[in-house]
Amino acid sequence: QVQLVESGGGLVQAGGSLRLSCAGSGHTFPSDAMGWFRQAPGKDREFVAHIGWSNGRPYYANSVKGRFIISRDTAKNTAYLQMNNLKPEDTAVYYCAATTLGRINYYRARTYDYWGQGTLVTVSS
Repeated sequence: QVQLVESGGGLVQAGGSLRLSCAGSGHTFPSDAMGWFRQAPGKDREFVAHIGWSNGRPYYANSVKGRFIISRDTAKNTAYLQMNNLKPEDTAVYYCAATTLGRINYYRARTYDYWGQGTLVTVSS
């Protein structure tokens, strides 16, 4: 089993920055890869970013490319999402997730086996 705990959400003005953290634990952690998803009120959960745990290769949704940076610290078993130049449309609950399938279908929520509880990010205009 894997446990994931997100932190770092909060309220920020448009143009500001936040860094989310996702601490992983459990006897089967680390997984092959980690991802970040978000879900705004009334909308489906959407892919944000993905990173291979061993090679650190990132993938991003077009909506966040150039503004968000995903990274991981293998010594701390923690993944991060640095969010810059935040926009009101980035407001959502952000979830980290772990998958054993590497980069296969990395943009699909169903690919991921384990999920954190989510952390709320609110961007005011």
